[in-house]
Amino acid sequence: MDEPIDAKFDTINDAAVREPGTGVLRPRHAATLIIVRTDAAKPRLLMGRRAGGHAFMPDKWVFPGGRVDRGDYRAPSASELAPEVAARLTHEPRHPSPVALARALGLAAIRETFEETGLLLARPAPSRPAAGAWRPFLAQGALPDLAPLAFVARAITPPYRTRRFDARFFMASAEALISLDRQPDCGELDEIAWVDFDEAMALDLPNITRFVVAEIGQRLKDAGRPAPFMRFLNGGRNLTYV
Repeated sequence: MDEPIDAKFDTINDAAVREPGTGVLRPRHAATLIIVRTDAAKPRLLMGRRAGGHAFMPDKWVFPGGRVDRGDYRAPSASELAPEVAARLTHEPRHPSPVALARALGLAAIRETFEETGLLLARPAPSRPAAGAWRPFLAQGALPDLAPLAFVARAITPPYRTRRFDARFFMASAEALISLDRQPDCGELDEIAWVDFDEAMALDLPNITRFVVAEIGQRLKDAGRPAPFMRFLNGGRNLTYV
C-alpha cells in the first residue's frame, strides 16, 4: 500500500488493502439505496449484513447496492428520475454519456435492492420477458419506479483498496415499495433489519456507511441539502458538496 489510510475516510478493517507496489484500480460505477420507514416513533433504515465470505467488506452492515450492470442502461421503468436528481448525477460523471449513466445508476440501486433484500421499489405492471440481470425483477409483474429516488451522497473508494467503486447513494420512502413483504428466493445479504439511527450506529459499519447514516439523519430534517461527495485526493480525504 502506497497511500496512508485516512481514519476520517475509513478504517483499516473496512475492507482488504492492496499489496504495496500493485497498481491502483479504476473505480467501477455503483449505486446504493437507503429505504426509510416513518411508520413508527423513530425513522428506520433498511440495512443488511454482508456474508463473511465476501472479498469486499465481509460481515459489515451496509445498505443494499452494487455495481452498475450493462442491462441497467436499457431496462424499462415506470417513471424517470426527478429532473433535479438527474441533473445532480451528471456532476463529474466519469462517463461519456452522463444522462444515460444517471438513469442507469438509479436503476442499479433499485435492481440491487431487489436482489439483496427481495423488496421492490416499483409499480405494478404486466410481467414481461427480459434477459440478463433484470429478468427476475420484471418477472415479478413490476416496473422499477425512479421518481421516488433522492440523491443523497457520493463516495469513491480510496486507491489503497483491492476493490474500488464510485458509489452514488439514493434515498426513498418505504411507502414507494410495492410491499414490505420480501419476495421469496431473494436476498443476498446474510441478515436484514429495519433499524433506527441509534441502532444503526451501534452496528459494525464501514466508515463511509456511518457517514451516510448521519447524512440521512440531516436530510430528513432538510431535504434540500447538497449531497456530499467523498473521495481521496492528494494523499487524503477530500469532501465537497454537489
